[in-house]
Amino acid sequence: MPKTTLAQYLIQERRRFSDATGDFNSLILNVATTCKRISRAIEQGALSGVQGDADGAINVQGEQQKKLDVVCNNIFLEVNQEGGNLAGMVSEELEAPYQIPVEYSRGKYLLAFDPLDGSTNVDVNVSVGSVFSVLRAPDNVADIVVESDFLQPGSKQVAAGYAIYGPSTMLVLTVGNGVNGFTLDPNLGEFVLTHPELRVPERTQEFAINASNSRFWEAPIKHYVTECLQGTDGTRGKNFNMRWVASMVAEAHRIVMRGGIFMYPRDGRDPSKAGRLRLLYEANPIAFIMEQAGGRASTGHQPILSVQPTSVHQRIALIFGSREEVERLESYHTGQLPSSLPDPLFQERSLFRESA
Repeated sequence: MPKTTLAQYLIQERRRFSDATGDFNSLILNVATTCKRISRAIEQGALSGVQGDADGAINVQGEQQKKLDVVCNNIFLEVNQEGGNLAGMVSEELEAPYQIPVEYSRGKYLLAFDPLDGSTNVDVNVSVGSVFSVLRAPDNVADIVVESDFLQPGSKQVAAGYAIYGPSTMLVLTVGNGVNGFTLDPNLGEFVLTHPELRVPERTQEFAINASNSRFWEAPIKHYVTECLQGTDGTRGKNFNMRWVASMVAEAHRIVMRGGIFMYPRDGRDPSKAGRLRLLYEANPIAFIMEQAGGRASTGHQPILSVQPTSVHQRIALIFGSREEVERLESYHTGQLPSSLPDPLFQERSLFRESA
């Protein structure tokens, strides 16, 4: 069978729009080039000399930067500033919007990205990823982009995707017409369509959450997880498996491929923060992918794609995955919780009880 490359796929998509200029295709191909370069940097591992912490550097999020965080962020900026498609960029690693240097042409799109999601996993050789969102720049955008230019709800995205760097490198992409997966062919040096028309299974028996935070969870999350852990003896009548990779892209990829639900909910540790993950360049692109693949993404109270951003680094609660499970958890947030169940994590006869 002939292989369809990412470039060929984008040309086919472009035919749907008679007024398309090719700028959008060029932008996506530049992002793909970025992901190829990041994949190469990661696969070198310790040989590259870019593992470990970035000399004590702390990013705008107040988080310890890894050397590869900085390397990957620079790759995103270097590749995409030259394309002439962008008016500006925002990144997890930058405090303010990035301005396109004056020597390059400016375009009509905005790019928001997390250059290396799950970077704490790099040193232990676990899958990590990049995630990005493409927006149209406002018609009246000035020569210098400002934060408000990026503050568009996720429903305004024109494209979103992620690259996962694992046993193989894959690019999973939506341009608003479903979701497709492309695998990097090292012989061709091209992303090739290998997973067309991806769909998230509506039902699942897997959930992903960091159970070490359970003491801070709100009641709907506690109740949902307890139901799952009760297995066939509980109200769900089926056994669930629990997963946690500490890389949102890896979690999202597993869910796109075989279903599941991911929860990084709001909790009680810091009432001033609505969640842990960032809305513009983490939650929105993943939500767009999930919705385009038949899944669902929510804060628990409203769809992620309907949230109006208030800042480029705004944090938010994020729940996504198989539609039936997300809707069930939403009903616990917005309706009346069923009667409480015992907590199997911490009661005397629990997951951690000693064998008889």
